Amino acid sequence: MMYRTDTSIRGTCSRIIVNRDGRDIRGREEAAAVVSGHRSGVLELAVLGVLHETPMHGYELRKRVNALLGTFRAFGYGSLYPCLKDLLAHGLIAEDQPGIPAKPLAGRRSKIVYRLTADGKERLEQLLAESGPAAWEDDGFGVRFALFGQTKADIRLRILEGRRTRLEERLDAFRAAMARTRERLDRYTLELHRHGLESVEREVRWLNELIASERESSARSAPRPPSNAGNDTSAGTPAS
Repeated sequence: MMYRTDTSIRGTCSRIIVNRDGRDIRGREEAAAVVSGHRSGVLELAVLGVLHETPMHGYELRKRVNALLGTFRAFGYGSLYPCLKDLLAHGLIAEDQPGIPAKPLAGRRSKIVYRLTADGKERLEQLLAESGPAAWEDDGFGVRFALFGQTKADIRLRILEGRRTRLEERLDAFRAAMARTRERLDRYTLELHRHGLESVEREVRWLNELIASERESSARSAPRPPSNAGNDTSAGTPAS
């Protein structure tokens, strides 16, 4: 299923506070605030992670963030620039206008280049060190995986294992639901459910391979205890 995720930092909650009868829905407001905060956090991580590689101007940054997050989670200017404004306000990024001519051409604005600050690098390290549920849920896992090259090995392993656990729970729910409703579903709906089940099973197999590879790599890089074979003289000592 294709979808477009709205990750705008502002305005998400206000659109779903009231229902059609005009009644206040506080539970939905609170839930929306959590979801909005999580998604804006995903966008913050993506921007900081991309700028960690190299400074870039807004249009290039938007393309790189879209590439990082994937086609189905595309971001528009309406989401990106409020995020950049907040990051600037908190000193996590800075903006430069390189190569400004003495007399700029009328009607033309120089491109603003965004770069990561020292505080931004520290914030990125904090985000990359997190390995809780937000890192392996659907909204956050893709970004975290794309930034695995900047993530420590033990954090990578915890995220992969957490993602696998979440998907295994989803598989159990899929199978239970299909067992309960199989006889009431038409064949097209049943095929759709089967397709979803197979997609999750493929991702679990992929995660198993990644986890095995991470563990093997960690085992190879782990320091080996010093060998005492050459220092053990008791075996060759003659009895008196």
